[in-house]
Amino acid sequence: MRHIKTPRSFSFALAASALGFIAASQAWASEAAERLTERLDPLETYEARFDQQILDSSGERLQQAEGEMWLSRPGMLRWEVDAPYSQTVVSDGDEVYLYDPDLEQVTVQNLDHRVTYTPALLLSGRAGALTESFDVFYEQDNGDDVFTLMPVSPDTLFEELSITFDGDTLTELWMTDSTGQRTAIRFSGISQNAPIDEARFRFDIPDGVDVIREQAP
Repeated sequence: MRHIKTPRSFSFALAASALGFIAASQAWASEAAERLTERLDPLETYEARFDQQILDSSGERLQQAEGEMWLSRPGMLRWEVDAPYSQTVVSDGDEVYLYDPDLEQVTVQNLDHRVTYTPALLLSGRAGALTESFDVFYEQDNGDDVFTLMPVSPDTLFEELSITFDGDTLTELWMTDSTGQRTAIRFSGISQNAPIDEARFRFDIPDGVDVIREQAP
């Protein structure tokens, strides 16, 4: 006798398929997180020039800036944006300093991995902490390895972060916020795991500027 699926048996089959898809997605996410950890764990220092573009939700460029960054894990970063959008972000492993010379203002905040003055700051922490805070997905694009991170917690300043590697070399960061605005950062002149003077990660507050101390979110 031919078996005819009843609505109930169809619903059961659909639920079972959905559970199977969820389980497969979790396995893929776990494998992607392992792949990302394998890329980040050997990365002790990083130095590069960068080109940063801010795009609106339709892809139109709102702003472009260039600069240089130095990173030493764990927790240390210097991010300098050239004129006319001059800005300096320094993390010494305990505090983050955001200096805006045009405003003559320095904002100081305790280091917290949710702080996203620049997405590169997230990379200065432990890879394990990063993969614990985000769902990680992996794909290949024209031979590059692309990792997409989706925040687990809603209290972040972005909804998606993509990290691109050419082999073992970090080459791009893309960040998308809740309005659909995207920040694209491309690196050049890259040096990985070369010594960096720790003085690079100290920030001396200039005389006469306003200092604002904030609590981490």
